[in-house]
Amino acid sequence: MRRTTVVGAIGIAQTLAWGSSYYLPAILAEPIAASLRLPSTAVFAAFSGALFLSALLAPTVGRAIDQRGGRIVLTVSNAVLAIGLGLLSAAHGVAVLAAAWAVLGVGMTLGLYDAAFATLAGLYGRDARAPITGVTLIAGFASTVGWPLSALLAANFGWRGACLAWAAMHLLIGLPLHRFLVPQAPPPPKTSIAQGDDQPVPWGAMPILAFVFAAAWFVTGGVAAHLPRMLEIAGATPAGAIVAAALVGPAQVAARIFEFSILRRVHPMISARLAVLLNPLGAAVLSMFGAPAIAAFALLHGAGNGMITIAKGTLPLAIFGPAGYGRRTGVLGAPARATQAFAPLAFGLLLDHFQTRVVTIAAAIMLAAFLGLLSLKIKPAPQAALAD
Repeated sequence: MRRTTVVGAIGIAQTLAWGSSYYLPAILAEPIAASLRLPSTAVFAAFSGALFLSALLAPTVGRAIDQRGGRIVLTVSNAVLAIGLGLLSAAHGVAVLAAAWAVLGVGMTLGLYDAAFATLAGLYGRDARAPITGVTLIAGFASTVGWPLSALLAANFGWRGACLAWAAMHLLIGLPLHRFLVPQAPPPPKTSIAQGDDQPVPWGAMPILAFVFAAAWFVTGGVAAHLPRMLEIAGATPAGAIVAAALVGPAQVAARIFEFSILRRVHPMISARLAVLLNPLGAAVLSMFGAPAIAAFALLHGAGNGMITIAKGTLPLAIFGPAGYGRRTGVLGAPARATQAFAPLAFGLLLDHFQTRVVTIAAAIMLAAFLGLLSLKIKPAPQAALAD
């Protein structure tokens, strides 16, 4: 199977998976809450619970991909997400709502980026950097596609019909893409260190990377939930804040194109360091120039988001190699998913108490992540990893 076909199939399936799970509450939380006569916070609490469950299961799912390859895991993810969405469409109270999001949490563990990246690492080893970047380029449009589609489906068929439509797309589009266009991975190496993976690992790499990704996902999750409000507090008009916030998506995609075309020949550590510096740079510009710089802040923050997502897949591959990649990235990703789960609530409280200073707080967290990456000493990546 050609790499472009595999990347296209996984990228389209990732767009579907993100749009029907992680990005779903932004559009459907209000109508679900109104229909069930619950506060919208109840829906978001169930969603946060799904993210926590996903964090707990990530290492186990990663280990399964290491041992058996990712095709079966990704295929099962479509079935599980379809079941969760069907269950959500049938919810008439808190119990079924919580159960539905628990199933969706399992589906997210099986089917989102970590599982896709581990699948690509199992297929292509150290040459997986370009396929990982390609998948994120396609799936970078998940919110751009998912939010309007969810709104359109809900307007025409109600929120229950929207959930059922998403479930049908998993069974009719996502599942066949994974089952028939993703090859079965070769068996894992019999030794814990694969050929060519015997380069020294920097001291403390695992805990440092876990902290870096947790810090980055806390900031990105919190800012994503409150960016228009943050920009209004910084002096933007409501309309201006929405327009500026809309720049985040294009900035993410543009940064991923830059990574794919320009930065692909440098070590992923360089990309990761640049990624976590862009938010503090945007905060500095916003601090110096105020409201006129809100678009610059949104663009820099969005570019950092786009690049750090790639780094989460490519940096562990470059440092540790492909052997045990799935389990390792599951362990590294668990704290990030957990912090991401409570980031919207935490950022809301910080905004209430600190107003515009929350931008500085977020920048300080990202600078701490940069210092963590700076403490990891790297050596040039093998030529095969740079020329893919």
